Amino acid sequence: NVVSTGLVLDKNGNKMSKRVGNVINPFETIDKYGPDATRWYMIANSPPWDNLKFNIDGIGEVQRRFFGTLQNTYAFFALYANLDNFTYAEADVPLANLTESDRWVLSKLNSLIVSCDESFADYEPTKAARAIQDFVVDDLSNWYVRLNRKRFWKGQYGEDKMAAYQTLYTCLVTVAKLASPIAPFYAEQLFQDLNAVSTNEQVESIHLSDYPKVQLHLIDSELEERMALAQKISSLVHSIRKVNNIKVRQPLSRVLIPILNNKTKGQIEAVEDLILSEVNIKHIEYIDDTSGVMVKKIKPNFKKLGKEYGPKLKEVGNAISAMSKDDIFKLEREQTFEITFGDTKANITLEDVEISSEDIPGWLVASEGGVTVALDINITDELKKEGIARDVVNRVQNMRKDMGLEVQDKIKISVEKKDELIDSALLANKEYICNETQALSLDLLDHVIGGSEVVLDEFVLNLKIEK
Repeated sequence: NVVSTGLVLDKNGNKMSKRVGNVINPFETIDKYGPDATRWYMIANSPPWDNLKFNIDGIGEVQRRFFGTLQNTYAFFALYANLDNFTYAEADVPLANLTESDRWVLSKLNSLIVSCDESFADYEPTKAARAIQDFVVDDLSNWYVRLNRKRFWKGQYGEDKMAAYQTLYTCLVTVAKLASPIAPFYAEQLFQDLNAVSTNEQVESIHLSDYPKVQLHLIDSELEERMALAQKISSLVHSIRKVNNIKVRQPLSRVLIPILNNKTKGQIEAVEDLILSEVNIKHIEYIDDTSGVMVKKIKPNFKKLGKEYGPKLKEVGNAISAMSKDDIFKLEREQTFEITFGDTKANITLEDVEISSEDIPGWLVASEGGVTVALDINITDELKKEGIARDVVNRVQNMRKDMGLEVQDKIKISVEKKDELIDSALLANKEYICNETQALSLDLLDHVIGGSEVVLDEFVLNLKIEK
């Protein structure tokens, strides 16, 4: 037992003369991180009736990763909703008029409602907390908001922007309700901030509101499946870029995706534009995996196979390692393959093996969960110029932020002529740069007085922005 003074008591309640180990003062922990973050950490990591290996740094991680992400998502929504005077006064945009990403996140949200309802009913708050956290971080923030940022700040307040506001509002208020049994104080504040403007619910507190009711017609399992495929492909491309230090702002020409069946091809084609936008690639090319373009290797998953085959593990491993490229393709396509070792035959699945692809000259390859991508890393002059323009946009946006400019403030940009490649990149992408930075003009001048040095990889620009 630990009391507020940090003294340690023995099992009889007597004060011990020495501190034992690193004593955590619970009152100091709550003062520093708050009761909701502390409670969320403890419940998300272990069911209340199980022992918990407590790590105070874990509370800070929860505070940043979950509550920080949720707060940043709300702040993003509030910023643009206030600019457009959104109050949720209009009728809901019809489902048929929503974008695919709107329908997807609403489907995931209602699947989350089902999951949380079942978990709470079974007295499994740990499952509910983890599901809520995954939805907020992976689906809502890192996918939906990032893909739809421009819908909130560009263009007039029409049906498309209204749909984006309504969708994000619904997600935020529903998450607040789902999280309220575990994070009652933060959820209350989030609910009050949202409902004070919309006045959609005539209740004094989130804890007096109705628990979210699932709308089964919004759950689209096929849409969730193909969006998960888009997320996986995007993640693989991003991982290739990160490992090889190719920044996302640098456009690339194409990515090859081997197709195992027509269903998978149709799923990817349905979200192709979304993938291209997310990973900044110009084209997707689909190839038949039997074409020999990619060289694949297979090795046994000994951890998985050992439990099943025991003393015959070595024979099974040898049989798997001897599989031909046609055998590997058949396993990927049919999800199962029959191997023979000694006098025994057995069926293996994708979980029993690890399949990898070798890089092709001029390409970088990555695989995960039966999905393979090959990224063309050759950068033409045109692609290089577009990458420079995107870098300039990033630097200008940072300068706007440092100057304290509001989102709607217009600027003019002056750049001192520096290099033929840089100058031609700015001229060729002038309209794009102006649209992205709220600039009314972009001028290339022989001399710029009062500018700032802006570093672009191997170049340094003298750039000036004025409100």
